[in-house]
Amino acid sequence: MISVIVTAFKESNSIKKAISSLIPQMPTDSELLVSAPDDETLNAAKELQKKYNKIILIKDLGIGKSAALNLAVSRAKGEIFILTDGDVHVGDNALKHLLEYFKEKDIGAVSGNPVSLNSREDKYGFWSYILTRVAHKRRKEALKLGMRFFCSGYFFAIRRELFPFLPEELLSEDGFISHSVYEKGYKIRYADRAFVYVKYPANFSDWIKQKRRSAGGYNQLKKILGVEIRSFRKEVLGIFDLFEYPSNFKEFFWLINLFFARIYLWGSIYRNVNMRKKKREELWERVESTK
Repeated sequence: MISVIVTAFKESNSIKKAISSLIPQMPTDSELLVSAPDDETLNAAKELQKKYNKIILIKDLGIGKSAALNLAVSRAKGEIFILTDGDVHVGDNALKHLLEYFKEKDIGAVSGNPVSLNSREDKYGFWSYILTRVAHKRRKEALKLGMRFFCSGYFFAIRRELFPFLPEELLSEDGFISHSVYEKGYKIRYADRAFVYVKYPANFSDWIKQKRRSAGGYNQLKKILGVEIRSFRKEVLGIFDLFEYPSNFKEFFWLINLFFARIYLWGSIYRNVNMRKKKREELWERVESTK
C-alpha cells in the first residue's frame, strides 16, 4: 500500500489540480492525505473527496511543513510515502516511475524531476529553466558517479521505515530526509521521467524570498547535521555549466544577471551571520507569484 501526502497552505486555487493529477495514477489499495491548516484549502479538497473516497483530510496546526508532515505520516497507513505539495501537479505515469525503483531492497527514496511552468521568454522564467535543468544534470551525474544527491521536495517517495521525525524549525525538509536515508545505509535514485510541474517566482522580490529561505535552510542543515550541502563556493565551481543554456544574446544577458543575483543572494546570507540561528517563521515568507 502507498500513501500519497500532499501538504498545502492557502492553496485553494491549485489543490484540485494537484489531487486530480495524482488520483488516476494511484493503485486501488492506496490513500491520499491532504494536510493543510486553512479551511479554504481543505474545503476545495473536500469537493473531490465526494468523488474519491480514498482522500483523507487533515487540519494541521499551521506551524510549518515539518509539523504537517509529522502529523500526516503518523496517520498514514502505507509502506511507501509519496510526498508532494498543493501548488504543483505531476505528469502522466509519474507515480509509476517513482515506485518502480523500490523493487530494489537497498533503495530508500526516489526523487522526481521538477519542470518549470514559467515561460522561457521571461527573465525569471529563463532563470527557473536554467536552475531546474542544472539540478537535473547534476542529479544524473551524481547517480552515474555514485555520489550523494538530495531528493526534490516538490515530489519524491520514501520507505515508511526510513522517514525521520522532523524538527519543526526545519526549512529544508527534503535535505534533512535525504541525509537521513543515506545515514541509514540506503541509496537514493532519480526518476527523471517522474515529472512534477512547478510555477517559480516571477519577480525579483519573490525570487529573493524563496532563495533566501532555501539557502537559509541549507545553512540551517549545516548547523544541525554538521555537513555542508550547498554553498557559494560550490556554486562557483559549477558556474561554467551554465553557459551551455543561453541560445541567444538576450538569454546570455539574463544569465549574467543571474550571476549577479546569486552573488547578491549569498552576500546577504553571509552578511546576516545570525541567519542559521533564525527560526522557520522568521525566514518563511509566502511567495505569491508562485501561486
